[in-house]
Amino acid sequence: MSGRSERGSIEQVLVVVPAHDEQERIGRLVASVLASAEHLAGSHPAVSVRLVVAADGCSDATVEYARSAGAEVLEIERCGVGAARSAGIAHALAGATSSSDQVWLANTDGDTVVPVDWLHAHVEHAHEHDALVGTVRPEPADLDPEAYERWRETRAREESIGSIHGANLGVRASAYLAAGGFGAEALHEDVGLVERLRGIGASVGATDRGEVVTSGRRDNRVEGGYGAYLHERFSSAVPACSPA
Repeated sequence: MSGRSERGSIEQVLVVVPAHDEQERIGRLVASVLASAEHLAGSHPAVSVRLVVAADGCSDATVEYARSAGAEVLEIERCGVGAARSAGIAHALAGATSSSDQVWLANTDGDTVVPVDWLHAHVEHAHEHDALVGTVRPEPADLDPEAYERWRETRAREESIGSIHGANLGVRASAYLAAGGFGAEALHEDVGLVERLRGIGASVGATDRGEVVTSGRRDNRVEGGYGAYLHERFSSAVPACSPA
């Protein structure tokens, strides 16, 4: 492949979710993906959806909760988000029922909730692009009200469409494989993949349709990840001056 894939029609969507000790949130994630798959079936009945949770060295009940909610679970030793995504995708692709140019890899995270139109947005964009970067917003309850409002004001000034987040990233399997897939990075594995995709000439689209809600907690599972960024940038307000 020299760059662009043939962009065949999508026949199968593989949703792959890395999760490390996410027993409190994984059930919501699985339910939201299954609801999105049901919604997609209404407009694209020929497209099948398979959900794989890559349980990354979990020591809590993530595996049990994910399975009971309806997900397929791949249990792996603790390896970090990049390697977990890679392992989950390799496992999912091994059982793919369509050729790689007709398979879409929809990536999100175990601490995220996707909207009902999430998969529809990805499949629609697959007609025009080899990959798709979608927007995210933090769970309001994970930030204090002032920090959340500062985030909203900053986002209004700084357009977020085109920012890269593993919690909302799709790619055609043929393009993913041609770009070498996810690396084993502990951080920014999503950015690395998109850079490699662009490097081989793949078309990368961007949208705010199907925006996902992801964790903004300070004790993020990925050190230096999105939650840490939110608290470092928006939770440290300048103290008001005291009256003399």
